[in-house]
Amino acid sequence: MTNTDHAPHTLVNPDGLHDPTPLGYSHTAVVPAGTELVLVSGQYGSRPDGAVVSPDFTEQVNQTFRNIATALAAHGLTLAHVVQLRTYVVNHDVSKLGPIAGAVQANWGTTPPTQTLVGVASLATPDVLFEVEAVAAHP
Repeated sequence: MTNTDHAPHTLVNPDGLHDPTPLGYSHTAVVPAGTELVLVSGQYGSRPDGAVVSPDFTEQVNQTFRNIATALAAHGLTLAHVVQLRTYVVNHDVSKLGPIAGAVQANWGTTPPTQTLVGVASLATPDVLFEVEAVAAHP
């Protein structure tokens, strides 16, 4: 079991299931009753003007998580408050897991949030290769 220090939720990786943390996620999260949830819409690797930062997948991944942090900061939250990620990857293949897991580990260390990854044919515009929705627990 893993517990986060700065957020009201608890992340749990039950015995009997594989250790998902090297892949950048946890199996379950528990959010106490009465906790407010903050929903962050799909963010992508954009600059403040909306343009994609780069055609490079890894750069888009890293910028996406910076954008999620910016969105959460508007509510007085940090990435530590994230309970769940929904990740969308254009033309997903195994080679893309490394940059994603690396970015998740850089941002959450050994206590990554729950996460579902979905491979998709395309996203909102042809230059967007990666998008993430987040759910955060507000203490």
